[in-house]
Amino acid sequence: MAMCVEDRISSFPDYILCHILSFLPIKEAVRTSIISTKWRCLFSYISTIEFDHCLLSGLTDRNVDSFKNFVDRLLKFPDQVSLDCFRLSDGISSWNDEDHDFDVSGWICAALCRGVKEIDLQLDNLGDAPPVLFTCHSLVKLTLEGKGSKLEVPPDACLGNLKTLWLENWVLFGDSINRLISNCHVLEDLAFTDCCIANTSELTIQSPSLKELVLDFFSEGVGDFNYVLVINAPNLVYFRYYSKIVDGYTLSNMNSLENADIHIDAFDFEDDETTATRLFSDDEINATRLIQGICNVRSLTLVIDGVIPPAVPFPIFHNLIEFNFYGRGIWLVEFLYCAPNLKTLKFSFSDVPGTRWKTLLTEVPSCLLFHLKEIEMLISCSDKHMIRYFLDNAMVLEKLIIRVRDLTATQREKARNKLLQLLKNSKKCQFVIL
Repeated sequence: MAMCVEDRISSFPDYILCHILSFLPIKEAVRTSIISTKWRCLFSYISTIEFDHCLLSGLTDRNVDSFKNFVDRLLKFPDQVSLDCFRLSDGISSWNDEDHDFDVSGWICAALCRGVKEIDLQLDNLGDAPPVLFTCHSLVKLTLEGKGSKLEVPPDACLGNLKTLWLENWVLFGDSINRLISNCHVLEDLAFTDCCIANTSELTIQSPSLKELVLDFFSEGVGDFNYVLVINAPNLVYFRYYSKIVDGYTLSNMNSLENADIHIDAFDFEDDETTATRLFSDDEINATRLIQGICNVRSLTLVIDGVIPPAVPFPIFHNLIEFNFYGRGIWLVEFLYCAPNLKTLKFSFSDVPGTRWKTLLTEVPSCLLFHLKEIEMLISCSDKHMIRYFLDNAMVLEKLIIRVRDLTATQREKARNKLLQLLKNSKKCQFVIL
């Protein structure tokens, strides 16, 4: 006698089945239509629609038109439920030519008409971002990858419910972006990744609700760095900034900042010596002002490429307990004096520290005497003065990790033995030599 197997899944209400289908790739969700009559049209009511490169790479000239028609019906069919998410990868660009003109703008508008909450678009070779994207009140998260395109924001831009805005690989125009940010009234997460700033004297990011900010302007685009960066974000918790030094920094109301990741670079000057000296001095001042603006941070990663000595005294970093550093030794020296409560220090140098550590013996930074518990350094085996300095003055040190760079296995073993001899006088902490 054959056993009767009960189909419990099909007995679920339609809204639960649609929710389950939303976690499947669209291709797999469509395949469920053959299960039974009940399942035939369920896929068209899913709340997450994603066309990724895997799906699009399977297209051929023979079925590309069928795919276009399927997407049109899926997005534009009347009486559809609201959308939680619409994602479109750049794989579609390979088919968007004279023979196959996909109505991408129409698809985006259809998603917006269905009250979509999240849109993620990779617009490689698909033209400009549709202006209607910037006037949609249902959007909570917007991610746009532009492949070096210019982003034009309409004058009436307003995203009243947008909490997350991620822009990648765009040329941004200051006035346009300033207007967009000021009209995102509940924005919490803002990221410009591999972007360029063009045709502006000031980039202003003023948002009382902003909690996370990423500004990555190392893109090799048509932008410039001849502008002032103004940030007013009283609730900012995380700040990442990768860029060449700009003409000025005004960072205010950053009392809530907990974690900062700063990577700045100096320009390579090719002008006459007088001009180069003047511009070099400006870089020093502006780099130091940027650091001054984040003095309330608790955890700081600082990477400084190029020869940029600190120009003016740093403020006291009372809250700083963790510091990761890569740059010239003189910057680290200054920071040790300005971080009285530092507990964890990790660093490597872009230059040879020389004898600067000997001069520190006359005045020991208070963090070494009372708080610094862990040090991790990447050094050359010749940096004995620095190691000796930390061993003699880090009074509460619990762990010292030393990584020796650019050595063969034999050289590393010799360096290890020399360092162990140097360290044998200290019995207060754990030593790790790699």
